[in-house]
Amino acid sequence: FDKWAYIYVCLGLALPFLLQPILLPSAGSDSPDASRPLLQRYSFKANVWLAMYSFIGNYWYTHYFYSVLKAKYTMPAHRLNNVPLAMFFATHFYFSTYHFFSNAMLRKVVTGYQPGLLRTLLFASVVLCFSYFTAFMETLTISAYPDYSFEDRDMAYTVGSAFYGIYFIVSFPAFFRFDEFIDDPKNQTRALTVWDTLVSSCGYGMMILILLDAVRLYLDIPLVVGTSDLVCTVASSQG
Repeated sequence: FDKWAYIYVCLGLALPFLLQPILLPSAGSDSPDASRPLLQRYSFKANVWLAMYSFIGNYWYTHYFYSVLKAKYTMPAHRLNNVPLAMFFATHFYFSTYHFFSNAMLRKVVTGYQPGLLRTLLFASVVLCFSYFTAFMETLTISAYPDYSFEDRDMAYTVGSAFYGIYFIVSFPAFFRFDEFIDDPKNQTRALTVWDTLVSSCGYGMMILILLDAVRLYLDIPLVVGTSDLVCTVASSQG
């Protein structure tokens, strides 16, 4: 594969999700999106939310993997902020899939059980367990790919999965609650706009960034953002 081949493959994976709100708003069923203008469709706004989240994750969070877990991409690639551009498209495909399943599970909890402490605990348990499971399985399945490596693979599977799971501990419940009343006329005060969607995704993205940085600070690991040619050094003095 060369630089463009990675772009074509990863863009091809993301396109069905990106084009569905435009070309098939009914989602092959009786979705109310079919009768809504494009910018008001849940599927369109969900794509915007996940696309912004994917961009933030690649542009910023990837450097925590570079710094904390000593991860690196070595394939030929067009890069933005030292992250292969193909990964921005691939992440949209992955995150759309993950959040589809998380929404399905959380909706089952909310609709299948009476409100109360036990349902809240079950909801939180599903979020925590599926977050770690998702992070671990992605780390495990990508391990055969030679151009994405870790300095310590065992640490990546265990500690790294928990580190990656921080993304989803925040985003799974956030995305589940995103525009949740769009089909309920009794609970509609103001339609959620595309701008509201971007602000929501950016807000949750900042929450994740703060949590990742808190872990980095706790581990006392310097953060390098940008070109991999930069070497971050920490000077210390004893008095």
